[in-house]
Amino acid sequence: MLVGLANTFKVAILGIAAATLIGAGIGLLSLSPNALSRNLAATYVEFIRNVPLLVQLFFWYALITEGLPPPREALSPLPGVFLTNRGLFFPSFSGVPELHGFNFTGGAALSPEFAALLIGLSLYTAAFIAEIVRAGVMAVRRDQWHAAQALGLERRHVLRYVVAPQALRVIVPPLTSQYLNLTKNSSLAVAIGYPDLVSIANTTINQTGQAIEGIAIIMAVYLAISLAISALMNWANARLR
Repeated sequence: MLVGLANTFKVAILGIAAATLIGAGIGLLSLSPNALSRNLAATYVEFIRNVPLLVQLFFWYALITEGLPPPREALSPLPGVFLTNRGLFFPSFSGVPELHGFNFTGGAALSPEFAALLIGLSLYTAAFIAEIVRAGVMAVRRDQWHAAQALGLERRHVLRYVVAPQALRVIVPPLTSQYLNLTKNSSLAVAIGYPDLVSIANTTINQTGQAIEGIAIIMAVYLAISLAISALMNWANARLR
């Protein structure tokens, strides 16, 4: 159960970080004066939000396991980085991946299940975060933009020093809900074989027959994680007020 909890934490923390970065970028892109950029951002948001997350997880898992080549024919987009149907291999403190036999050894690796889950959760949640960021920026009065530009600030400086501090007050509260949703949606990992808390708990239930205890543990853990995230985000929101 501790291993499953650690796996859940790992995908949740990395997913929250990735979804925030991607969502913020897409949200700002949707406010670009360039029509092509706005349309691309809008297309991404509408497509991702209207396709069920479980379907997206199946797609990414199939793309990795069926679409990528075996280790001996691995794709190498960067030196020391290899994409295969057995996962993503990249350099780390332990060394650089090297092909030995039928697989890579050394370095660090992401399993196909973990990679598919992380990509699916990040891209799906990012679509919702993008709309939150767009709404938060648009909530700042236009005269704030005009006043900053009248002082000679460039657009990126206006966004960073004038608009962003005010927009964050609007963005952070709904952002909390998306972080909670991402963490709870990670329970769909059981569908693609990633050993998160729910997957390991299900195995335990099947072996012991103690379904009530197993489900109670799952509920208690997710409740504790959700309350911790809510407390942290409420603290951050209070600091912005």
